[in-house]
Amino acid sequence: MAIKAVSLFSGGLDSILAAKIIQNLGIEVEAIFFKIGFHNGDLEYPQRKRDQQVRYTPRYYAECSGVKLHEIDLFEDFKEVLINPKRGYGGNLNPCIDCKAFMMSRAKKWMAENDFDFMISGEVIGQRPMSQRKEVLPLVAKDAGITGLIVRPLSAKLLPATIPEESGWIKREDLYDFNGRGRKPQMALAAELGITEYPQPAGGCLLTEPDISRKMQDLWQSRGDKDYSKADVMLMNAGRHIRPSPDFKLIIARENSETQFLKRFRESHASAVIANHSGPITIVDGQIKSEADARLILAITARFGKGRDCEQVNGKITFADGSEQDYADIAPIADSEIKQEWYV
Repeated sequence: MAIKAVSLFSGGLDSILAAKIIQNLGIEVEAIFFKIGFHNGDLEYPQRKRDQQVRYTPRYYAECSGVKLHEIDLFEDFKEVLINPKRGYGGNLNPCIDCKAFMMSRAKKWMAENDFDFMISGEVIGQRPMSQRKEVLPLVAKDAGITGLIVRPLSAKLLPATIPEESGWIKREDLYDFNGRGRKPQMALAAELGITEYPQPAGGCLLTEPDISRKMQDLWQSRGDKDYSKADVMLMNAGRHIRPSPDFKLIIARENSETQFLKRFRESHASAVIANHSGPITIVDGQIKSEADARLILAITARFGKGRDCEQVNGKITFADGSEQDYADIAPIADSEIKQEWYV
């Protein structure tokens, strides 16, 4: 019976290389991409003009690599990992060790259900400060219940022998000893293996970004509940976030791509626009409890539109149920009146 391996696939260069290395040894490889909400390809986000690199998805890179990809949505299941990580967070709201163990445990289940023999990961010793230290890798495998069955082809020569090696399915001399944060060895190997399509190095996980971590913590604090939805995560990646009141946060488009993106949330959120001048749409996350709230929302919205220098503008609030309320004589708020602590 042919030996089969499942690859934990992110679409990054390391995961592409790991799958190709094992594939080139004559082993059947299929890949899994777990959608937890915080990686490229998980959810849809607006593409800003300043972001020149096209955001190709893991599926695109799997197809380029000739690897069959299975996409599995674990958004809801991942919440417990993010909210209560056993091994703690990294520098931001990133539970890297728990996240990796979670994914490996789910891949182990998939592996058993589909008659695969072992698992592949593109991890490189020392590349990530939290989850890819040499002493942490065995801990991750132990937490996932996958000790001995996880092969890390790029650093395998620096790690203990695995069951696939001991069983003769793969040979150590066909694997590598990459170590550290440098990318030149991987890029050289990609050229050697004929791999030309791969993304530029990046953080990968949104939870490692201070901006996203701050917005998530603000959301939890404002709602008094450590929960979040796909819409919440999508909105964290768009617009200026301003919280002028404990009751609501404003998400204000910065350019047309974000305006078009934010319009999609009008059925679930109240929104604000200035009626007599061009400008951004504002999505209101929270409750508008008074006319004073509505006027403040419109005054802030006006500050970021073409009517910012007018004495007064007219605005409109559209509620999630489709009802509308017009407001006249809105004085755009001055930059100096937007308190720094309002920015999320």
